[in-house]
Amino acid sequence: MDADVVRAVNDLTTRWARELPAGNTVVSGLGLWPLLAILATAADEPGRAELAAAAGLPAEQGSVQAQALVAAIEGSADLHAALGVWVNENLKLAESFDSVMPAPLVGMLTGRSEVDKPKLDAWAAEHTNDLIRELPIQITPDVMLVLASALSLRTTWVQPFTEQIRRVHEGPWAGSWHWLDRVDDDLDAVRRYGDLTVTTVRGDADVDVLLGLGSGEQADVLAGLLDAAARPTEGVPGSRLLEEKQSAPGVKIAKTTAAWPDVKVALPSFKVEAEHDLLALRELFGLGAVSSNPGERGHFSAISPTPLAVGEAKQKVLARFFATGFEAAAVTAMAMTRAAMVTRQSPRLEVTLDRPFAFAAVLRESRLPIVAGWVATPTESGA
Repeated sequence: MDADVVRAVNDLTTRWARELPAGNTVVSGLGLWPLLAILATAADEPGRAELAAAAGLPAEQGSVQAQALVAAIEGSADLHAALGVWVNENLKLAESFDSVMPAPLVGMLTGRSEVDKPKLDAWAAEHTNDLIRELPIQITPDVMLVLASALSLRTTWVQPFTEQIRRVHEGPWAGSWHWLDRVDDDLDAVRRYGDLTVTTVRGDADVDVLLGLGSGEQADVLAGLLDAAARPTEGVPGSRLLEEKQSAPGVKIAKTTAAWPDVKVALPSFKVEAEHDLLALRELFGLGAVSSNPGERGHFSAISPTPLAVGEAKQKVLARFFATGFEAAAVTAMAMTRAAMVTRQSPRLEVTLDRPFAFAAVLRESRLPIVAGWVATPTESGA
């Protein structure tokens, strides 16, 4: 997998993480990145430059790299991805369409929601193992093109957790919770990166889940965890923390009756679901220009001569951490609509004869009156 693309996806996810509101949430920069990369290739300036900056690669490489990324993901045992493009049957396509869009994935839209929406929802369910059963955008007659990605992840822990009900007596989580814990001998699954503790929970194939605990704000801890994810062999390993009795957030040194040192990990099981309106952060994602009304020109002449703009962009995502494994899914979708046409307007005088009025008929050249009269009341009934 291209290292520059991995870095670009990580950077996008980190920027997004810093903008998230407080509270339970989850995002997928990986789900969004291919769409931004494809749009960068397809867009005209200034949107082209904005999208390329958000995607973190040259615009001309976007579509190719997006498809290469999805193909690479399909080589994973636990992670699966798909791209989908649907075009309104009335949209005239540019000759360059196949070079900027993954043409083999194109389906057709009729413009009728009752026909199109079930088809798109079925695609989302199919490519997320039924974890997400709806494409998170509305389909209206004005939608000319839909671009979507779907991700699904299911992994099983190498070593499962045990389950119990545990009561937390103090702190923000005071109360009874469904709790998971396990003990193993891989001390270096715990690492300290500055004021952040990162615990790696290994899946049995090719996916690990990282857990980050720090003393900073939500945005900083999330960003720190993503940074640590890119540097898995750095930080202070748990074996050294134990040997030198170093401190780390959430870590304490205790005694065990085991024959060798081990590490115990405990956390609540969790399921987090979120839906994000990407246009609420349009500047962050490079969608500022291409979601504005461009008038007669449009933003995507490489797709169609019809003026198009991004009218809706959303992501629906969930993650679940449980005793035997982890699962997650994300569906990200963008709908392009006809850009509103700008028409020229001039001053106008409006005259309404809605009370008694006079009339006359004259010869044009001599101005000779032919007939003249008065209308006191209308004489032709509308019944």
